[in-house]
Amino acid sequence: MRHNMSGRKLSRTSTHRKALFANLTVALVKHEQIKTTLPKAKELRPYIEKLITKARDNTLHTRRYLIAMLGDEAAAAKLLDVLAPRYAQRPGGYTRILKAGFRKGDAAAVAMIELVDRDITAKGKDSGPVHNTEEQALAA
Repeated sequence: MRHNMSGRKLSRTSTHRKALFANLTVALVKHEQIKTTLPKAKELRPYIEKLITKARDNTLHTRRYLIAMLGDEAAAAKLLDVLAPRYAQRPGGYTRILKAGFRKGDAAAVAMIELVDRDITAKGKDSGPVHNTEEQALAA
């Protein structure tokens, strides 16, 4: 029996699951909308919502905690500097899951998970630091 055992395993080891959620969270923070399978989206929701709630307390400890959880400084900075002020007055419910049909290859249920009140222009943008290449340096 599965008493007191919450969460789906998603056919992955615990470390693989941890990395999966960190990667999905970074993608969601970066693009503010991602397409994934329905079970992954449902499991991602509490993970990202807890991080956004934590980010509302903008301290050095919180910044280091987010970097440790996500492994991405740019995503942690966006959580603290952009998303936390956006959701400062919201008591929760920062994400929305929309069912998007079934995947053609394996008929898996697909869903869009997005941030409520998202910035539509954020999709496809790279929120990380801009690295100057030699061509950009020569052009400038």
